[in-house]
Formats: sequence, C-alpha cells, structure tokens
Amino acid sequence: MNLNQVTVPSMNVERSKDFYVQLGLKLIVDALPRYVRLECPDGDSTLSIHIVDQLGSNTGITLYFEHDQLDDKVKDLKDLGITFEGTTEDKPWLWREAHLKDPDGHQLILFKAGENRKNPPWRVVD
Repeated sequence: MNLNQVTVPSMNVERSKDFYVQLGLKLIVDALPRYVRLECPDGDSTLSIHIVDQLGSNTGITLYFEHDQLDDKVKDLKDLGITFEGTTEDKPWLWREAHLKDPDGHQLILFKAGENRKNPPWRVVD
C-alpha cells in the first residue's frame, strides 16, 4: 500500500489553500470554496482540504512534512510571515523539527530525519 492523500477539514478552504501553497505545495484540484487538493513537491503524496461548518474541539490531526534543508526552509517561511511555535530543535528520536499550526489550528511539523525516518537504530527487525 501507498498513502495517497490526507484530507483535513477547514472553515475557510481558500485561506488554507493559500497557506499550504506558501509552504510549497502545488494546487492540482481547485473546487473552491468547498474543496482543493495539493501535491507535495517531492514524492506522490497529496493533501486535500474540504469545507466544514465547524471544527471539532480536538481533531487529533498532525501533518508531517519532511525537507532536506529544514533550517533554510523554516527561515524562508518565517521571511514570508509564517509563525512557528518555538525554535527548530533536534529531538531524541533523531529528527530535527519545527512546529507550527495551519490557519484552522491543525498541528504541522516540518522535519528532517533522513535515514532515521524509517530506519532508526531501534527499528523492529523481522
């Protein structure tokens, strides 16, 4: 299996589309104001955003986007006015992460993990 897409709810799809385009995703389906689909610049994954009347109090959604030049990407996004929560930091699970929220409050983590993304030293071996 291959993960095709993740769909997130939004109170304002156009505002969310603009945010994710700023992050670097490419718009591939435009059915505003109800739905959009964006393609990640690397790989085959896509992100869909659909309109809802209200957001749940805790959606539990966290989106991870990997970038090989994480620190440069975070700096570029900050220069565009994107606000991050705290600083970019190295985590004990061997990833470097920067945290932020999209316009609807969904948690995003931009990260760099390299080989440790799927093959950390503690990976289960068959």
